[in-house]
Amino acid sequence: MAKSRKPVALAAYEELARHYAAMIDRKAENALYERPAMLSLLPPVAGKRVLDAGCGPGVYAEWLTEHGADVVGVDVSPKMLRLARRRLGRGVPLHLADLDKPLDFIETETFDLILCSLVLDYVKNWQDLFDEFNRLLKGFGMLVFSSGHPFNDYLGHTETSYYGTALVEDNWTGFGIAVKVPYYRRSLSSMLTPLIRAGFTLERVLEPEPGRDLKAADRKAYERLRELPGFICVRARKATASRPVKSSRLQR
Repeated sequence: MAKSRKPVALAAYEELARHYAAMIDRKAENALYERPAMLSLLPPVAGKRVLDAGCGPGVYAEWLTEHGADVVGVDVSPKMLRLARRRLGRGVPLHLADLDKPLDFIETETFDLILCSLVLDYVKNWQDLFDEFNRLLKGFGMLVFSSGHPFNDYLGHTETSYYGTALVEDNWTGFGIAVKVPYYRRSLSSMLTPLIRAGFTLERVLEPEPGRDLKAADRKAYERLRELPGFICVRARKATASRPVKSSRLQR
């Protein structure tokens, strides 16, 4: 029997986890660039059931909870989940799960919204994952996700073809330690085609521009991101109506 493949960036994030959690609220590219862009795409969340897919140390889950959502978090990193539990307390269910595999412990049509922030770069097969997200969403439910911008990622790895999907590696130093982080870079069409094939209607594509807060906090990052977007953010909606389903197996 073939050995199960480990998640591509698990070792890197286990090494990064403590440093990542300590800096995520103040690291400019995250707190003042990606996060405002993602939040601008969200609908009102009060009373909504939300899956934070790849919740990391719990930043988005905390925001969603504070704004009235009923949140469930999943992540592949045990260390990240422990840090998320420390941040969120016991009120948010957290589950160890690999987004490369079906989330078969969650029943069909459980969530109104799925948020997936800077996680998809570590998932090779977006088609299977978008199919699974479609299954988990109620009718006309919303998916909001962010990933590395395809043009920016390609410029960093021109040794690979722009087209298709390639496993590459960057050396991260922005969280206080140097860690080699493998990820998949892909073309824009390789991002959007699986989404449409999975039954989603594309509502908005956002290539965020840096704002004044980022300029004040990190002028170097601001100048860089004025010329080239670091991330791409997408909002899409499940294109079919909901069917009556049984109560979710997920317990609070």
